[in-house]
Amino acid sequence: MKKIIPILLSILMVLSLAACAGNSNNPSESSSQNSTASTNENKTESSNTSASGATDSQPDDAETGKKVLVAYFSATGTTKKLAEYAADAMDAELYEIVPQQPYTSADLDYGDKNSRSTKEMNDPGTRPEINGSVENMADYDIVFIGYPIWWGEAPRIVSTFMESYDFSGKTVVTFSTSGSSGHNDSSIQPLATGVNWITGTRFASNSSRDDMVEWINGLGLDIQEK
Repeated sequence: MKKIIPILLSILMVLSLAACAGNSNNPSESSSQNSTASTNENKTESSNTSASGATDSQPDDAETGKKVLVAYFSATGTTKKLAEYAADAMDAELYEIVPQQPYTSADLDYGDKNSRSTKEMNDPGTRPEINGSVENMADYDIVFIGYPIWWGEAPRIVSTFMESYDFSGKTVVTFSTSGSSGHNDSSIQPLATGVNWITGTRFASNSSRDDMVEWINGLGLDIQEK
């Protein structure tokens, strides 16, 4: 009997140690699982935050970009060249104001009191017809308007153009070409209401693309030239 008791005690101690060893492993495994889950959760949250931040920081070109139109009337090609310089520099759309009835050399004879151009400029109410139109004028934020100076002001066909569209909310910039007369847009400015009107400048016939770019840069319109 005395020999059996020590044996039983030994068995009880072994069982007790085994039970303790089993209990000590479970919290460690649970802690490891919780730690892994917590790490994964943090990674997911960090990933979501990063994606959200990247999305918020990206600018929307549709909101920040400015769509530009360069419209021009050119009877002899001088203004056309300057308008092409402007459109190319700003990556803008180009539109030519084409008369329904083209001007001939006789029509442009400034010395003839009976020439077509002389009669038109002597009548402020004249509105020569235009062939074609600007598609989606409402889409443009800035409209440049170029023309030659006739009798000290813009040709009447430019008045036709101004009265053909709604320029409300747009920025309108004028420029002209002339051998001697200064720039004048006083006859067409009243024809557009609710606009940011910028009176531009006169270019000589030999003006270069660099001259045009320099002028555009000085307008403060935040346009990226190329």
